[in-house]
Amino acid sequence: MSICKIYFIVLINISLVCFLISILFMIQDYNMIIEYCLISLNSSCIEMTILLDWMSLLFMSFVLFISSMVILYSEEYMSGDLNINRFILLVVMFVLSMMLLIISPNLISILLGWDGLGLVSYCLVIYYQNVKSYNAGMLTALSNRIGDVALLMSIAWMLNFGSWSFYYYLDFLKDNSIMEFISLMIILAAMTKSAQIPFSSWLPAAMAAPTPVSSLVHSSTLVTAGVYLLIRFNYVFSESVKMIFLLIASLTMFMSGLGANFEFDLKKIIALSTLSQLGLMMSILFLGSYELAFFHLLTHALFKALLFMCAGAIIHSMSNCQDIRYMGNLINQMPLVCSFFNICNFSLCGLPFLSGFYSKDLIVEVMSMNSLNCLIYLLFYLSIGLTVCYSFRLSYYSLTGTFNFISIHCLSEESGYMLKGMMGLIITVVFSGSMLMWLIFPSPYYICLPFILKMMTLFMIILGMWIGYELAKFKISYQLKSLEYLTLSSFLGMMWNMPIISTLGLNYYPVFMGNIYVKNFDQGWLEYYGGQNLAFNLKFLTKFLQLLSINHLKIYFMLMIFWLIFVIILF
Repeated sequence: MSICKIYFIVLINISLVCFLISILFMIQDYNMIIEYCLISLNSSCIEMTILLDWMSLLFMSFVLFISSMVILYSEEYMSGDLNINRFILLVVMFVLSMMLLIISPNLISILLGWDGLGLVSYCLVIYYQNVKSYNAGMLTALSNRIGDVALLMSIAWMLNFGSWSFYYYLDFLKDNSIMEFISLMIILAAMTKSAQIPFSSWLPAAMAAPTPVSSLVHSSTLVTAGVYLLIRFNYVFSESVKMIFLLIASLTMFMSGLGANFEFDLKKIIALSTLSQLGLMMSILFLGSYELAFFHLLTHALFKALLFMCAGAIIHSMSNCQDIRYMGNLINQMPLVCSFFNICNFSLCGLPFLSGFYSKDLIVEVMSMNSLNCLIYLLFYLSIGLTVCYSFRLSYYSLTGTFNFISIHCLSEESGYMLKGMMGLIITVVFSGSMLMWLIFPSPYYICLPFILKMMTLFMIILGMWIGYELAKFKISYQLKSLEYLTLSSFLGMMWNMPIISTLGLNYYPVFMGNIYVKNFDQGWLEYYGGQNLAFNLKFLTKFLQLLSINHLKIYFMLMIFWLIFVIILF
């Protein structure tokens, strides 16, 4: 048996066990905290704490299920790679780091899992070892370091309470002003990990990783770690903090939805849609409904993982071409993959009765019932429209029309493990929404909205479909409508210039100043007054002294004459 099959069997079995225990805990309303003493010195004891409740177990089961399918999928996708064993082990390390983060009620062990995610994600992003991968990996690692520092500062601040197990202090910390600082640090850490504004630019850059990694990272592991951490800390945030970060999350959602409509890289479009959904989760979390955020986290994880797998299958068949303008008429070439792709797109848009609908529609309706200002309300509904807009643009480019790739190129429908991995997920994409709704919300939400507001979501979906189709249409000259407003298009497509701000914006002026310093000082005046001139003078003097010490007879005679003249003059 190959390493992929072994890990697939192990992970899917553990996932099933976790899921069943999670349902048991949910039914009995049962939490378990396990403390294991690692070292006992005199009276102090270093303990490892594990928190098992329905939330952590359910999330673990989903992460393990998705990663088992991704590993099965990787066997065929990465079959040409000589180091496939190393790749699979890296993925498993990634999943184990996530497990540690999920079951930790202690900030120290959370940091271990958190840093494990950051480190392994760097190794996976630079896996293809080219310049683009290295740049993307460095951007990912350094953006996440900001969050790691914030987490370290909150660990230091927690010393005020005598323990790092935040779980014991949540109730006490609600009214405590000291906790304001910790809550801000935790939000900062979560914002870097979940790529909210202004840390968004690393998320599309991380697409340099192999597609199975993207599938895992963008569905249930790295980017959702921040949301999960906030769900655990959700009791601590004050109302003013919630409102500020609600605005940031809503703007992220809007910005990424807008950016995806101007993007042509298949994987980057899906990455920006992940960013949009993360903004949605964050915003409902800051509105106070953490269970809804968790519900959307789970449903989104499933269809996003499958969406990346389908994208990977299409890229694999098209000789590693990712530009959607080269695609077209794929529905005839790869019917099964395209069917899965469309189902996931519909689920992402929130089309009724697919898994995405249950969580997304509920989130929007709960938001509509809150007494919020017009801006948040507009951002929410515009973001829903934009999601449908880029999804339909993607479908229009890839599935319909004529095949725009090399004319002699023949696409092969993926066989074997890639399709098996995708088939395992498609069932959950269709049914998981209703199943999770029955599980997580035993008593239903009471939604009271007027008919117009109730139908608003559906209206925005239909409007988004139409605009997406219109924006994607070619003119006769094959020039896009968006190119007529090139400056605006590039500004919106570049995520409001965020990649430039977080790369060139940070290092352009230091490098520019460094160049001036090198030219004027290091290789300029310092050369004259520093080492070079000093060495030149010392060399000159030593040569003169050396000349004296070579013992030439005429030099001795000359010195003697000088000495005699000197003596005669004196006396």
